[in-house]
Amino acid sequence: MSETAARSRTVQLLEFELGTETYCVDIAHVAEIVDVNDLTVLPNSASHVEGVMDLRGNTTTIVDPKVVFGIDDDGARKRIIVFDPERTADGKSVGWIVDEVDQVVEVDRDDIESSPADEDEAVKGVIKRDGDFVIWVRPTVVDA
Repeated sequence: MSETAARSRTVQLLEFELGTETYCVDIAHVAEIVDVNDLTVLPNSASHVEGVMDLRGNTTTIVDPKVVFGIDDDGARKRIIVFDPERTADGKSVGWIVDEVDQVVEVDRDDIESSPADEDEAVKGVIKRDGDFVIWVRPTVVDA
């Protein structure tokens, strides 16, 4: 099999932690990963919006995916995954505040199971690894 054919059978995913669970997103959606800095709280914003921060002159809305996904865990909240504005639903700069960013992994598409909750647009699939599950989520489902 050629290298191009092998690459088309795999996908690169960024793994991160929310509470005690590991989640991942397609690395193609990620612009950068930054440390948590001071956030400016937006009055009357949605409950999942933590605030905004300035990233190199761009106002970036910071979202808490734990609120979106119903995860009840405070966690470390150390890193922000900033998504590529060209890949977000409304073209805005959006970041997710996560407990920790783990690694980028290359996963064979055959190892990805479809979401058990087919009606849930947030979950793209599930990857079983080392006796645990990694949940592949779509960053585009969260409006800032």
